[in-house]
Amino acid sequence: MLSMSPQPVAGPLTRAAIFLVVTINDGPEPAATVRSFCPDLSALVRAVGFRDPEGRLSCVMAFGADAWDRVFGAPRPKELHPFKEITGKHHAPATPGDLLFHIRAMRMDLCFELASEIVVRLGGAVAVADEVHGFQYFENRDLLGFVDGTENPVDQPALDATVIGEEDAPFAGGSYVIVQKYLHDLKGWNAVPVEQQEKFVGRTKLSDIELDDATKPSFAHNALTVIEENGQELQIVRANMPFGEVGKGEFGTYFCGYARSPRRTEQMLENMFVGRPPGNYDRLLDFSRAVTGTLFFVPSATFLDDVAPTAAAPASADADSTEAAGEPPSEAPPSAADGSLGVGSLRRDTGRE
Repeated sequence: MLSMSPQPVAGPLTRAAIFLVVTINDGPEPAATVRSFCPDLSALVRAVGFRDPEGRLSCVMAFGADAWDRVFGAPRPKELHPFKEITGKHHAPATPGDLLFHIRAMRMDLCFELASEIVVRLGGAVAVADEVHGFQYFENRDLLGFVDGTENPVDQPALDATVIGEEDAPFAGGSYVIVQKYLHDLKGWNAVPVEQQEKFVGRTKLSDIELDDATKPSFAHNALTVIEENGQELQIVRANMPFGEVGKGEFGTYFCGYARSPRRTEQMLENMFVGRPPGNYDRLLDFSRAVTGTLFFVPSATFLDDVAPTAAAPASADADSTEAAGEPPSEAPPSAADGSLGVGSLRRDTGRE
């Protein structure tokens, strides 16, 4: 059975990042261009990163539900679906996005060079829907002044939290990621006394110590984002980054949450926007407004490397209608009997087992 190497979803935080969300243009050729690009990504990252091996350049490529159907057809990862809009005390919108490129490095020039090369390679096949350049703010603080990502798991627990296993064997080594752009009302936030800010977040601002249970309100951000199942905490890995433009008065946090199941992150967002119980919502949202929201599947690095750069497979919806008519789908690849990712035309004949 071929071992599936994950993309660098659980990598440590870096000083710089670019989040590039693009849409695939209409027609079969753009989807085929994206498919042909997949096995070239790893070499492109190596080529740019070789200029500074200590720069830790990496890139995660992820696919939205519609893009998966257009580029690869069936089968689709079990839990891949469009982002679910949430309306509670505050609103979490769903916004367009077929592909996510999450580019990280210790230097912004490496991120910028790789993003430029990706856009050039994809050319007229895609249109950029959103581009955010994130930066490290002091000791990994957000622009609200609090340390962000303190509770991230590391090492093996991070992989356990983010990488799919036997629960979806054909896509083992993959992950899910939800991204949202939040814009902060810093003027309003800075008018709130620090002691109250700490209750909203659930941690002390200067020392980054979690408030004890007797002090922490039930609406604290870190109280609402703890998800448990059968007495066990279900974790995600956050790769959030601050961003902003002083001239525009724009200050924000780009949320990027990786998990082996999107249900974990979706439940966190439900708790934040609707409340647990309903009405007991995350008070940070009184000062931070979500303006984008997309959900993507991150296939394994092995998957991307083994994509055959042929014409794009038909969408799964088309495959379903063909099967309903009593005809076999033209290119929909069957799942491998050994549970690996050997799904028809998606794998090259590498000779590995």
